[in-house]
Amino acid sequence: MTIAEAIALIQNDRFPVQPIVHWADLGCGSGLFTRALSTFLPAGSVAYGVDRSTVLKKQTTTGGVDIVPVKADFITDSLPFGRLDGIIMANALHYVNDKPAFLQKLQAHLKDDALIVLVEYDTDTPVPTWVPYPVSFASLQKLAKTTGYTSVERLGEHPSVFGNGTIYSAMLSGRIYDVPAGAR
Repeated sequence: MTIAEAIALIQNDRFPVQPIVHWADLGCGSGLFTRALSTFLPAGSVAYGVDRSTVLKKQTTTGGVDIVPVKADFITDSLPFGRLDGIIMANALHYVNDKPAFLQKLQAHLKDDALIVLVEYDTDTPVPTWVPYPVSFASLQKLAKTTGYTSVERLGEHPSVFGNGTIYSAMLSGRIYDVPAGAR
């Protein structure tokens, strides 16, 4: 996928235009979506690129956003930052087995009005090693409801290079922190 395709896939009107914000890209790999995200953030903002590898390098984009690499396993390690305005996970949530517990863990790092942007394969059929715990858009909608998100917005889709499927992007927002037991 090219940077232009990544930008188009996550583009929406909910990214902040002011003031300075802090986001994290969990499982950032080479940083493709970290850089795509940075095109939507205001100058002076920070985009943390979190991954077990150190491929991503510290940099300031031409738009004035600082990209800061963080070496960590986003599933098992403590995340070394405070409350974020948003999180993006591009082809990373499918590595998380217990997604409700993981989303609960993320709440300690999110501001009340934070956004979560996801890019995932639109399938529920596992592909060993590459996509062990997939989450289709339909499954994401159910997951969002059980974890207290009031809004799941499909942003876009892109053909997958694997098979005949698609990759979708979506945004979770409107988190209700005290989810009534009957709503789960």
